[in-house]
Amino acid sequence: MSVATHESILTLTDRVALVTGAGQGVGREVALTFARHGARAVIVNDFDESRAKSVAGEVESEGSRAVVMVTDITDYAAVTARLRAAVAEVGGLDILVNNAGNAGPRSADASFDPFWDTDPGDWNAWLGTNLFGTLNVSRAALPALLESGNGSIVNVISDAGRVGEPHMPVYSAAKAGVAGFTRALAKGTGRLGVRVNAVSLGSVRTPGVEAMIADPQAVDAMLKQYLIRRLGEPADAANMILFLASGASSWITGQTYPVNGGYSVSF
Repeated sequence: MSVATHESILTLTDRVALVTGAGQGVGREVALTFARHGARAVIVNDFDESRAKSVAGEVESEGSRAVVMVTDITDYAAVTARLRAAVAEVGGLDILVNNAGNAGPRSADASFDPFWDTDPGDWNAWLGTNLFGTLNVSRAALPALLESGNGSIVNVISDAGRVGEPHMPVYSAAKAGVAGFTRALAKGTGRLGVRVNAVSLGSVRTPGVEAMIADPQAVDAMLKQYLIRRLGEPADAANMILFLASGASSWITGQTYPVNGGYSVSF
């Protein structure tokens, strides 16, 4: 008697994905996870060409085709032109992961001053990458995703957008804006074959938080706020994003899923 075998419901076979901010951290892990689960091609976006090319090489070593898309996502015209070229090169687009965050190319200059000591010029870096960048890439990608007829957008937000972080009010506002955009877009595209969901992250061990976690005492104090007493790893985020990108979540849209070690809880 033979034993039936079943294909994993997390497979991305024949699917093409775009991952923004894929040159490091969570984005890199998502690109590699997609490749390991059979994605036909991964478009690797980053504003840093060397990082994007490095991850593209890793993607190809996992058996998927990789296309490098070097773009600052705050530049709508550049995003539109380069994404159109990438989609034409790989022959379509099925999945978009809006992962690029922090303050993009301007992260080193981003202000952490109290809000009352800032001005609009300090806000642009946070709003540009996290909110407007997500809008730019989504708008540019939607024609191809709609043509796919089975598209998925996953927006990576932060628990800062759900509960608020006092030292990052504009970042919190930007991520909350993406959460609202997720729900609204899902309502507009659900009947057209594109699902839209969000993943809300707590503190994940990435290059963007290296300075923050360099002090063991600071980490211990931070982890007291987490029910699971450890930092998140990029794979924790990538696994949920894989689920939302795959057919395993085919009846899910308009939702935000916390992946946060219990930093905040919701129903």
